[in-house]
Amino acid sequence: MILRRYFAKMRGAGRAPGRPPFETIAWSGAGGLAAIAAVAGITLASDYPLLMAPFGASAVLLFGMHDLPASQPRNVIGGHLLAALLGLILLTLLGDAWWVMAIGVGGAIALMQLSRTLHPPAGANPIVIALSAADWSFLLAPVLLGALAMVLVALVFNNIPRARKYPSYWW
Repeated sequence: MILRRYFAKMRGAGRAPGRPPFETIAWSGAGGLAAIAAVAGITLASDYPLLMAPFGASAVLLFGMHDLPASQPRNVIGGHLLAALLGLILLTLLGDAWWVMAIGVGGAIALMQLSRTLHPPAGANPIVIALSAADWSFLLAPVLLGALAMVLVALVFNNIPRARKYPSYWW
């Protein structure tokens, strides 16, 4: 009986949401392109490495789901900073073992929830940090400067169409 109820939860309650209008899809894709191109452009012009894989997932939220709490500036910037800070602390104290990465991801989720800065792409930061043996400068570039650049592009891009408004809140 208990197992049947447990597995019944996995069936889902309904259908997947409908597809957004083509204009929304095109604008979201163009926003993601613009954000990553801007960050890459800053990287090339400044010689500061600002690109990291989690920013691709941040772009999905910032442009494809810009009104969600996880897409708001405090979440993007704060989530990336907290997760990266934890990843750097763990790398410094415990090394780069698989279990350190696991602690980093779990700890990042908890810290982001505690601070109300949950940003799912930032959960990958401790893994990126451990796998690349990042040093403390990683917190500034790519994490802080890259997240700020992504949010800046989202502020400009998401407010061009009348139907979009970004952000929903700051703090």
